[in-house]
Amino acid sequence: MPEARTPAQIEADIVRRREQLAETLDEIGVRVHPKTIIGDAKARAASTVDQTAGRAVVAVNRLVTDVRDGLQHEDGAPRLERIVPVVLFAAGVIGLLVVSARRKR
Repeated sequence: MPEARTPAQIEADIVRRREQLAETLDEIGVRVHPKTIIGDAKARAASTVDQTAGRAVVAVNRLVTDVRDGLQHEDGAPRLERIVPVVLFAAGVIGLLVVSARRKR
């Protein structure tokens, strides 16, 4: 049979539980406050942007490395047989863009 609690013990338990409840309500109040919700949303958005930008930087770096490796020999010398067609193609595209822009005027 459990021991009978004294009125002082019961009162101490009530005070302790009231303090715990007040802390819980304060915490809930902070969590549902509009500034907290907005701050959390901003932090999540910034994190998503950072992750996306990081992935983009890695992808661009990989692409640049692949292109550079395709245009150079292992010793670093340029591969003219690959560079010349790329330059000619780029010049042709730029020329078409210039001609197209002049015709629109």
